[in-house]
Amino acid sequence: MTHPANYRPEPGSIPESSGVYRFRDQDDVVIYVGKALNLRSRLNSYFADVASLHPRTYAMVNSASKVDWVTVNNEVEALQVEYSWIKEYDPRFNVRYRDDKSYPYLAVTMNEEFPRVQVMRGAKKPGIKYFGPYAHAWAIRETVDQLLRVFPMRSCSKGVFLRHQRMARPCLLGDIGRCAAPCVGRVDEAEHRRIAEELCRFLGGRTEKFVREIERAMTEAAANQDYETAARLRDDLAALKRALARSAVVLPDDTDADVIGMFADELEVSLQVFHVRGGRVTGQRSFIVERTIDGGEDELVEQFVTQLYGDQDGESERSAVPQNVLVSHLPPNTEVLAEWLSVLRRGKVRISVPARGAKRDLLATVQQNAQESLTIHKLRRAGDLTVRSQAMQQLQDYLGLVEAPLRIECIDISGHQGTNLTASIVVFEDAAAAKSEYRKYAIADHQDDLASMREAVTRRFSRLAPGGSGDDEVTRRRYRPGLLVVDGGEPQVNAAADALAELGIDFIAVCGLAKRLEEVWLPGDRDPVILPRRSEGLYLLQRVRDEAHRFAVAYHRQRRAKAARVSVLDDIPGLGPSRRKALLKQFGSVKKMRQASPDEVAQVPGIGLKLATTVVDALAAAHHNGGVNVTTGELLGDADGNERTSD
Repeated sequence: MTHPANYRPEPGSIPESSGVYRFRDQDDVVIYVGKALNLRSRLNSYFADVASLHPRTYAMVNSASKVDWVTVNNEVEALQVEYSWIKEYDPRFNVRYRDDKSYPYLAVTMNEEFPRVQVMRGAKKPGIKYFGPYAHAWAIRETVDQLLRVFPMRSCSKGVFLRHQRMARPCLLGDIGRCAAPCVGRVDEAEHRRIAEELCRFLGGRTEKFVREIERAMTEAAANQDYETAARLRDDLAALKRALARSAVVLPDDTDADVIGMFADELEVSLQVFHVRGGRVTGQRSFIVERTIDGGEDELVEQFVTQLYGDQDGESERSAVPQNVLVSHLPPNTEVLAEWLSVLRRGKVRISVPARGAKRDLLATVQQNAQESLTIHKLRRAGDLTVRSQAMQQLQDYLGLVEAPLRIECIDISGHQGTNLTASIVVFEDAAAAKSEYRKYAIADHQDDLASMREAVTRRFSRLAPGGSGDDEVTRRRYRPGLLVVDGGEPQVNAAADALAELGIDFIAVCGLAKRLEEVWLPGDRDPVILPRRSEGLYLLQRVRDEAHRFAVAYHRQRRAKAARVSVLDDIPGLGPSRRKALLKQFGSVKKMRQASPDEVAQVPGIGLKLATTVVDALAAAHHNGGVNVTTGELLGDADGNERTSD
């Protein structure tokens, strides 16, 4: 790993113009590409104070060994060069937005002599018009089946087309009117291409024109008493409406827009795109990627938009870029991005965040889809037995364990300025949460985090120490603990290992997961173990750590709330912890205590009549002042003794 100071460019050598820069590692592999309005200002920010960088950016600059750049004339050119470099080098610290599945498209092969309508997957090819994507291939086939009544174009494969051409006899679709049968010359190339172009216009969102034309023709045929033609047109109109019914109307008829919603956590980003053409949702796509470098939501959206439309090639560009791009987070260089998209579309493109109305409601739906997609992705990953087995095997290999950790326990300490400290223990067996095994402890108030960790480990595992009382407990379990994970770095790991050593326990391995760079620390090691960011082993450790943190925070909040509910008693002179506890045990709540007389309070063991009178007077004064301690002015509780907070 090269320190950034060793390859920092000479002062004054970096130009102040717009440009694009590349960070390379020691093997001259490009690991990150970025653009800047002012190259000197941007690159200096990477080297000025490395320690203050975001963890992901810190990892990138420490993985690099050199940086170079090119200057351009303006920001639009910088955007174009940045995209082309990302596509060329595929840098590991740049986010590459790839679909989380291969979506099917409805494609019309306009590059053939007789265009064909079909289902297509995979990379887009020039000369083919794509519509969608759709969630399922069967939805495309049913839509095509309806549309072929009105647009009877070829849908057969090349082999079938040539066979019937040699036979000089149309297929079944030609016989029933679902194909114009160009294979036998019923229509020429120009007429068949006209039918294909009309289908493309209809799929592109210009639906009302065709509906009106068929309605007018049907009315004229009925007026001329040509009822057979009118009936056929009526059936064609019904087929069109059934095809249109498959796409919901969400915006006004003339709206062409892509709606992009994003939901992100610390590790992954989920994006959803709804394609709206003619006011209807004609397609939807989902992307889930790893967050590999520093960047806010607005920058992630900018990178996504660049890659989404930059991947369009050839004739499909104009139809792929809509008039409006509605996003959940406005990119930092909105005007530059809109200008670049306008060049691709050869028409004006507007990027905006809708603030009200139907567009805002649709964006909220898209964002909700993105959140649910990420949740399903994580659950699917956690529920796959093969993946879980792979995760445990990776932990055994990376951490040098004797056997795979079938039972993993994790400890997390939660507190507020050293008070109301809690320790949570979560248990994963076979890489799945075993919630019945969770435990929580209220531990002593330590100002030292390491002392809290030592106490939690000692209390948890003392029963498993040689000569302890936990033999029956071990027998009841499916597995004995194989790995203890702590939330923290080297100091916390060493504290936990020391506590286990003092107990004489040597069969439990210990590791720590530090949030800064997701580094894994082992006892006594000066350097962390770096697990691949996409590895299932690291993902399992993150799940265990995050679950322990959630469980600890929940219990800590519960303790703080409980302490706040009785805080009205804290400042009464002569009323210590034991007497407060006795009073609450006797009366059950502060509210009932306030309703008691001094004589009733004095019946509590340890409470004399004088102290009882003081207690009753203090409770009455606090109630009169709305739950405010008359001495300190602190908010203590409401009239019912419940916790009260100020804004």
